[in-house]
Amino acid sequence: MRTFLLAIFLSAAAGLQAADKLKVLIIDGQNNHKWDITTPVLKNALESSNAFTVDVSTTPPKGAAKEAWASWKPTFSDYKAVVSNYNGEPWPEEVRAAFTKYVAAGGGFVSVHAANNSFPEWKEYNDMIGVGGWGGRNEKSGPWIYVKDGKLFRDTSAGNGGAHGPQHEFVVETQNADHPITRGLPKRWLHAKDELYSKLRGPAENVEVLTTAVSDLTQVGEPNNLVLAYQKGRVFHTTLGHADYSMLDRGFYTLLQRGTEWAATGDVKQTAAVPADFPTETAVSVVKLEGYPKQEAPKPKK
Repeated sequence: MRTFLLAIFLSAAAGLQAADKLKVLIIDGQNNHKWDITTPVLKNALESSNAFTVDVSTTPPKGAAKEAWASWKPTFSDYKAVVSNYNGEPWPEEVRAAFTKYVAAGGGFVSVHAANNSFPEWKEYNDMIGVGGWGGRNEKSGPWIYVKDGKLFRDTSAGNGGAHGPQHEFVVETQNADHPITRGLPKRWLHAKDELYSKLRGPAENVEVLTTAVSDLTQVGEPNNLVLAYQKGRVFHTTLGHADYSMLDRGFYTLLQRGTEWAATGDVKQTAAVPADFPTETAVSVVKLEGYPKQEAPKPKK
């Protein structure tokens, strides 16, 4: 009898624990990056915190027939936050409208790396991400925002949006230490080899820059983690995460966890603890994940 009651208790406790976790949806399926390799890393980054349960919705492949797209209809409202690992063809109008409604009504949105290359013609999406790159973005898309001497600048001069130099390790510098996402983290920490996005442009309304890195191209602090509001919704936008080896970084894991929790709830509680192995200013902290990395980082040019 005692064994039976214990089994019931443990089952109920497990059910309550699962109910406490935040439901998150990752969208992938098209990208100019290896989404099939990086999505499992994003999923692990979130689920390893024990704060999230994660589902994945994969779009039809590039060039798919309309019939295939007609059957892709994610139910965004089932989730507290949506994470985009997508950069590809436009979503059907019905899906775009549903996603806009979801975020506007208070849903959380997390844009990862090349997701900010997506949908240059979708106004609401660009309002959500604040700034983006490539896809024909230029001064007409909005200002290039950057940080210099601790001040945020909005450059409206002519120029294309989006650039990066060769991949390399770089120091991420916290610009707002009071935000729940960055609270308690080091002022400066070394990030794994990645693309350092620069000259991003967009509406940039309600943008709050959390961290930057000095670009090898522009010599100013380029935003790499930022937040903003879209009506009632919260958006966390990270430009980090080019490849699996870029994501397998304790700093990236921590910011993705915290950023997703904040987007989902407006606060950071379940993921607030600073990991003991968080990177320092001089040392990257690599996350171990079985079978990874699957991608090989480029070697420095001689």
